[in-house]
Amino acid sequence: MDLVPALREPLKKVLGPATAKVMAEHLGLHTVGDLLHHYPRRYEERGQLTHLADLPMDEHVTVVAQVADARLHSFASSKAPRGKGQRLEVTITDGSGRLQLVFFGNGVHKPHKELLPGTRAMFAGKVSVFNRRLQLAHPAYELLQSSDGEGDAAESVESWAGTLIPLYPATAKLESWKIGKAIQTVLPSAQEAVDPLPGSLREGRGLVSLPEALLKIHRPHTKADVEDARARLKWDEAFVLQVALARRRHAETQLPAVPRRARPDGLLTAFDDRLPFTLTDGQQKVSREIFDDLATDHPMHRLLQGEVGSGKTLVALRAMLAVVDSGGQAVMLAPTEVLAQQHHRSVVEMMGELAEGGMLGGAEHATKVALLTGSMGAAARRHALLDLATGEAGIVIGTHALIEDKVQFHDLGLVVVDEQHRFGVEQRDALRGKGKQPPHLLVMTATPIPRTVAMTVFGDLETSVLDQLPAGRSPIASHVVPAADKPHFLSRAWERVREEVSGGHQAYVVCPRIGDEEDDPKKTSPKKADPADTGPETTGPEKPDPGKKPAPGRPPADDAEKRPPLAVLDVAEQLAGGPLRGLGVEVLHGRMQPDDKDAVMRRFAAGETDVLVATTVIEVGVNVPNATAMVIMDADRFGVSQLHQLRGRVGRGSAPGLCLLVTEMPEASAARQRLNAVAATLDGFELSRIDLEQRREGDVLGQAQSGARTSLRVLAVIEDEEIIAEARQEAAAVVAADPELTGLPALRTALDALLDDEREQYLEKG
Repeated sequence: MDLVPALREPLKKVLGPATAKVMAEHLGLHTVGDLLHHYPRRYEERGQLTHLADLPMDEHVTVVAQVADARLHSFASSKAPRGKGQRLEVTITDGSGRLQLVFFGNGVHKPHKELLPGTRAMFAGKVSVFNRRLQLAHPAYELLQSSDGEGDAAESVESWAGTLIPLYPATAKLESWKIGKAIQTVLPSAQEAVDPLPGSLREGRGLVSLPEALLKIHRPHTKADVEDARARLKWDEAFVLQVALARRRHAETQLPAVPRRARPDGLLTAFDDRLPFTLTDGQQKVSREIFDDLATDHPMHRLLQGEVGSGKTLVALRAMLAVVDSGGQAVMLAPTEVLAQQHHRSVVEMMGELAEGGMLGGAEHATKVALLTGSMGAAARRHALLDLATGEAGIVIGTHALIEDKVQFHDLGLVVVDEQHRFGVEQRDALRGKGKQPPHLLVMTATPIPRTVAMTVFGDLETSVLDQLPAGRSPIASHVVPAADKPHFLSRAWERVREEVSGGHQAYVVCPRIGDEEDDPKKTSPKKADPADTGPETTGPEKPDPGKKPAPGRPPADDAEKRPPLAVLDVAEQLAGGPLRGLGVEVLHGRMQPDDKDAVMRRFAAGETDVLVATTVIEVGVNVPNATAMVIMDADRFGVSQLHQLRGRVGRGSAPGLCLLVTEMPEASAARQRLNAVAATLDGFELSRIDLEQRREGDVLGQAQSGARTSLRVLAVIEDEEIIAEARQEAAAVVAADPELTGLPALRTALDALLDDEREQYLEKG
């Protein structure tokens, strides 16, 4: 039985096909229920004016303001050569800031009559700058109060918002007030909304009913109404999502899996005996959690996260060795060839003769460690595939090439996914499907995740956290280098690089872009790279002014905002011929041949190269303890977490690390403040909170994670940590008592609405 037929009604039947089409195309709203859940972004109080000082450039905005001045100008133009062209300039104010509106041609007549000084209205349009002044050109508007405070316009306020005026997320095609009027049309249907929260939960927490919440969010009379509605709707979003994740966790416990236990005195014991150091308390604790999961008869689903350099790879390797001990195989999926090759080198180096199974000189419990990437030669590939199929290779490390149909495993027991955010759910699912029974899954991320995000995005995974750095890791000093304000600081940065090299160390220089391959095809290989080896690198023309020779990484200051991102190929050439002349400088980027990339990394790891100029291909996994300095050019073009990851490539040995964040952005800019935050702390978890607070929630919880539009509209994963944690507990109890939700049909209906085909697929594949 359909519990909410009124809310499933198509908008075209209620609002007409034209309006419904615009809502569907521009806002993704198709039904009455969709529209009722399109909540106001904020509210304006009658009698108060909005703030105009912080309007975002080039965005569509809605403001409530009062007309301060209106002037009609006549001018001559090609269309009106006799001076009959007209331009209406209207200045609106909030008492402290001003914004100019401009209307041209035939569009001036109506606003000229209506927008008189003293008139209050809502205005919507795209913010631009003309003659150094903010303006809205031909904005749409809705009168709220005429200049004398009387008339229909004043009454219209009461008709659709009471004492508070809701401002909705809108588009140029559909202004906020039109959305508000459409919602007033469908608002009576809110009475038929079926409440998904169990009655005991709602009453125990003093929450209003869902119909009441919908009425109060769209037509509040007081601020208390808005607070009541938002408190209730936040619980809806948190609870329904946590129920979906709890059901996923419960379903996993019903699947069969082969328990994987390490043999006493087996491969894992032999590996531990050859370690030249003692595991940290954190590594031992997390390893115990993983080993306990591996020993169960249902698949492990665990997220391993931690600080840069906290030893996640070692913990994952010990889990893989335990699986090999039990007779199974373990595979590590890396997002790029550089990282796969780095992991392979590191694992073989750590294991020594234990990685030489079947070879002369191999240890008693040894196994093979195979590498499989898309660029391998045919013979090497055939050999690797045979080792996988026969079980000779107990450990396999590779890129997405592992997912291909022809890749078969003898007995796949554990899948380790490194940097999981770079893989789609289909890729992970395809690899997990290669086991005779569902393999255990360990997801690793080098990006520290706030607890609330872990509960929300990775809520179907148990979480292990490594927040303790191994002994011997050195501190990293971080500084912002304001190249535009203080060019001598950039010169000093290159001097510091030379000092590190003269002291026997090495350095990275990171750029956000590769360069212009078309100008010089010799600079990069035209051969096909592994498709997995992609990232934020970009390519494109960057034509330098031949009459000027700016310092490396520093174009003329007035071009800083317009110029393309700095390029690896250009910066490397300038450095090698300028401030780093005489040093060994090489480049590394994702468009190079995989063999060439591997050779560059090997030379750098061996200390044969002094300075490596690279893109973010070195962001994760690259481990060269002798590299002590990093200069990040155009650092403002990188995200907070990405900067933290890049910085983690230095300070990995006994010598202290140095990270210099070079930027052209002015001191007062948001980008500069972001860099200051990165320089001020090495705490990745604190930085991850800052990162999330500065980004839209949809970036974290929407398409980037699930392939579906985010379902969170009022819940803020940082601010509402307590609600999310409590909702997780409540959801777990509900699902434990009634996994199919047979006694909670309204909750099941809400779950069905959340889990559209794409999101259902995401949760099913995990």
